[in-house]
Amino acid sequence: MRNALFSFIMASLSLATPCATWAQSAADSTAIEQTALDYIQGYYSGDPERMEGALHPDLAKRIVRNDPAGNSRLDQMDAATLVGIARSMAQRPVPEEDWVDDVTILDIYRNVASVRVDAAQWIDYLHLARWNGEWKIVNVLWEMHPGG
Repeated sequence: MRNALFSFIMASLSLATPCATWAQSAADSTAIEQTALDYIQGYYSGDPERMEGALHPDLAKRIVRNDPAGNSRLDQMDAATLVGIARSMAQRPVPEEDWVDDVTILDIYRNVASVRVDAAQWIDYLHLARWNGEWKIVNVLWEMHPGG
């Protein structure tokens, strides 16, 4: 009986071991946070290269907008549009003291992560993926602050 219990415990532990190999490292958390900061600070500073480095080329950034009658529509921007916006910000960058760039990692699982970025005028919910060994933003769902 004791041998059967011992075998069961060892088998259970061996099944749990592969899960530990998927644990995220501090380096992953740092890289994810830096990717989010490169995205938002690239916007504020008017640095399109910095922003572009954070984005997957097939990124989709979406917002739900409602007309006065309450009908919803989904507006979308792609990576090229966001990089263009960052490029235009170079003409009028936001002063660094006015940056709001709070990054909260909500979840990391293997090669994907969810992150919230609180910016000055909006909230972004980012989905990131490890792409060719680097963390890249692949989706953004966002909402303007009231009056923003």
